Amino acid sequence: MEKYALVTGGSRGIGRSICVKLAEMGYHILINYKSNEAEALSTK
Repeated sequence: MEKYALVTGGSRGIGRSICVKLAEMGYHILINYKSNEAEALSTK
C-alpha cells in the first residue's frame, strides 16, 4: 500500500523537517506553501 502525506507549510522550518522524515519513511509527499516556491523546490 502506498502512503501519502500532505504537509502544509512544508517548504521551511518544522514543516520541511516533517517532509524529510516522512519521505525517509516511504511516504509520497505533497508540499503546500504560501509564497516561497524556491524553498518548496529545495525541499522536494
